[in-house]
Amino acid sequence: MSSNLLDSFKKYLAEFIGTFVLVFFACGAAATLGPSVVNPGAYLITALAFGLVIVAMAYSIGNISGCHINPAVSLAMLLTKQMSAKDFCGYVIAQVLGAFAGAGLLIPFVGEKSSLGANDVIKTNGDGKAIVLSLVLEVILTCVFVLVILFVTSKKENGRVSGLVIGLTLTLVHILGIAYTGTSVNPARSLAPALLCGQDGPLSHVWIFIVAPLVGAAIAAGLYLFFTKKNAPADTND
Repeated sequence: MSSNLLDSFKKYLAEFIGTFVLVFFACGAAATLGPSVVNPGAYLITALAFGLVIVAMAYSIGNISGCHINPAVSLAMLLTKQMSAKDFCGYVIAQVLGAFAGAGLLIPFVGEKSSLGANDVIKTNGDGKAIVLSLVLEVILTCVFVLVILFVTSKKENGRVSGLVIGLTLTLVHILGIAYTGTSVNPARSLAPALLCGQDGPLSHVWIFIVAPLVGAAIAAGLYLFFTKKNAPADTND
């Protein structure tokens, strides 16, 4: 195996492992704790579980793959020209496979009837309204999360704290979003539990949690490019 192929394999394997850990531990926490109505502390504990996984993975696999473990993050990196199209495809495949492995391994522990921490739409009187509100919320949450990642990783001097900042930001967006959609901001994290849990709600609405995070990531990439674009030198020849 050539050096380039080996390096690529290491990155993809790191993304597989990172996404597996995210889904197994964080979605596992959500599935184990159950509805927050029954356990009011479930909101904060689940939010912390997602954030702590990111912190742990950032300081372990971050120097190998960048610790995207999220197709939305990888899309933003592609759009800001921080990764190649080839690596983007490899990352997304590894992330989705890792998510399925994590969700699949959860089943023997939480039971076949568990939601596996799957996302679903906001509960409202109208399905159309629920879809729109869920899309808007997930776009906003993902945009904020990805924008923080792009800015905090853009400076080398932030290296020591970037994992902590990103993990805390993911915790922040979960604290708000869990009550409404369960918080996705990650298509791989949403796709695997929805398909494996087999429940009609999460399965029929899973497209929302694929589309919205990708749109939010694209907006974040656009904002990042806008804010970091250097202005052309002023013309002094009047």
